[in-house]
Amino acid sequence: MRTPSPTRPVVYVYPDIDAMSRAAARALIDRAREAVEAEGRCAIALSGGNTPRALYRLLATESARRMPWGQVDLFWGDERYVPADDPRSNFRMAKETLLDRIPIPPANIHPMLTAHPDPHDAARAYDTLLGQWFPGPWPRFDVILLGLAADGHIASLFPASPALQVMDRRVVAVQVPAEPPLRLTMTLPVINHAAAVYFLVAGKGKAGSVHRALIGPCDPATCPAAGVHPVAGDVIWWVDEGAATFLGPAVRAPSPPS
Repeated sequence: MRTPSPTRPVVYVYPDIDAMSRAAARALIDRAREAVEAEGRCAIALSGGNTPRALYRLLATESARRMPWGQVDLFWGDERYVPADDPRSNFRMAKETLLDRIPIPPANIHPMLTAHPDPHDAARAYDTLLGQWFPGPWPRFDVILLGLAADGHIASLFPASPALQVMDRRVVAVQVPAEPPLRLTMTLPVINHAAAVYFLVAGKGKAGSVHRALIGPCDPATCPAAGVHPVAGDVIWWVDEGAATFLGPAVRAPSPPS
């Protein structure tokens, strides 16, 4: 795979979500192995939503043999403020599709806890966890996985959300115009200090938001995905043909990895 520029996203387009997810799984495993070899551990922030399910299922099957789960720490980029066993929980989705099927030590799993009566306390607790886990003012995740909604939101950073302006906290509690409305989310500075951000986007219904985020005109206030510009990292878009409907040849990377 060619090395992406830290300042320009690389866009890989595949015929369907299955091909896209297979390629993304291989790339994620390779990056995790490289991080473990270089640093001894790998930190990944998981995404909720429907598109990552296919990736998680692949990581839980044949791909699991190559993933160094004992040295991988899993975090969450956002969480719906519901009990951990609620069908809407991002943690529950990851648990059922991935965590219950892989040999990862329980101590390596770091969910956003939603049992606090006050969600702002929960946000502060996860903020503190990240501050203790990572040196420096901002976490340096090896990979942050992100989906993309039709309205352009990422994690639980929605258009016009005050959370988009937060530059002094790692995690905040937010009210969003979706169900359930109460969420926890990492902030843009956390995302932008990652070594790599992987967007996973499938379906023609996302084509408009993909075009806005990559081509514009767009700004983070109206399309939060446009605010993803890592300080010193890669941005790789893994998309299917449906999501890439409005992207011309100049935007698509030639010969995407299989």
